[in-house]
Amino acid sequence: MSFDPIAYINEPRWMESRLGLDRVRDLLDRLGRPQDKLRFVHVAGTNGKGSTCAYLASILQAAGLRTGLFTSPYLITFEERIRVDGANITLDELTETTLLVKEQAETMPDHPTEFELMTAVALTHFARCACDIVVLEVGLGGRLDSTNVIAAPDVAVIARIGLDHTKLLGTTLGAIAGEKAGIIKPGSRVVTWPQEPEALAAVEAAAASCGDPLTMPDFARLQVSDVEWDAPGGPTRPFSYGRHIRLRTKLLGTYQPANASLAIEAAEALCACGWSISDEAIASGIAAAAWPGRFEIVQAGESAPAIVVDGGHNPQGAQALADSLRDVFPGRKPVFIIGVLEDKDYPAMLETVLPLGSAFVTVTPDNPRALPAANLARAVRWTGQDMLGCSACVSPSVARDMADALAKARELAGPQGLICAFGSLYSVGALKELL
Repeated sequence: MSFDPIAYINEPRWMESRLGLDRVRDLLDRLGRPQDKLRFVHVAGTNGKGSTCAYLASILQAAGLRTGLFTSPYLITFEERIRVDGANITLDELTETTLLVKEQAETMPDHPTEFELMTAVALTHFARCACDIVVLEVGLGGRLDSTNVIAAPDVAVIARIGLDHTKLLGTTLGAIAGEKAGIIKPGSRVVTWPQEPEALAAVEAAAASCGDPLTMPDFARLQVSDVEWDAPGGPTRPFSYGRHIRLRTKLLGTYQPANASLAIEAAEALCACGWSISDEAIASGIAAAAWPGRFEIVQAGESAPAIVVDGGHNPQGAQALADSLRDVFPGRKPVFIIGVLEDKDYPAMLETVLPLGSAFVTVTPDNPRALPAANLARAVRWTGQDMLGCSACVSPSVARDMADALAKARELAGPQGLICAFGSLYSVGALKELL
């Protein structure tokens, strides 16, 4: 029987999250330390880190650099998590590299976790592909995340920090920021989102203790325009940031120009490290950047309802979604398809989005940590009626699966309506696969 690398990496015996660097360090030592052959931009944060990674990787490719990109989770195919110059790792490459990792992992007394295996596969693949630079997204936290096995990155980027994974990372912004700032090491340049004061203090302290220069975007220099729906190649959002004028992004969320500004600051920090990245490469990279599942219009809506998918899975993400819906679809009340994980702060998410909706369909994401759709429907009723007086929240529909959820939402929205699916990237991925 042929070897299935995805089944091996996702083996239930090592799917648990166990923070720490000892196992992944041992595994990579046995593999010849592929990370030492690479240079990195390391990206941590709560919200916007994936989009920032996508912008950065696209900018670096436009600059002519062979660029690796490691992100998680995936939407449609497992191979999305490891890319070189925008192309997913092939199944043959994944199989070959995973077999190399498996050979070493099976000899270890403490078997690596799923994410540690994934990190080792990614770093080995990037080294074998002779990447010039790798954009490496943290999986969880930072200080003890397996991606933090690398030496000092050229640039450490801290995207917007919020309250998430509080059982593992701490219950205050300062504590969580301290964990995420654990990717900062002596010899790097640091670029951070302009955080809340408590979080910013933790990032500043980490940079100062390492003697690293710290910069952040100045959003007073950011000018954002309305979406241009008739732009060649599809809708785009124009914006300018400082001397970078008339930029365009296909990522339409109101927050995306700010994420792009963070990527621009990171690119300029890379220039200070000696990399050659022109303003033209920055503009081209931002224009080409794609990041599916983040306020993505997956169906335009002429003879059928428009469909937006958004992977926002915490209160900050829900607020960003609400702002984007008001901005991009003013005056329209969508039918929401909602699927969430049980360990997320979904009551706060519901408080933000329920006032915007005309109807609601709940679904259970394909994940062991999923909140059952019936339980979520009760939360929609309680939160909507009791807290918000939302008449549309009285009778949310409970779907059997995503196909049923989409059918129910289409019927509720009508041919000229608007559907928005959000709450979990796992739900969004299932919907995109259906479409």
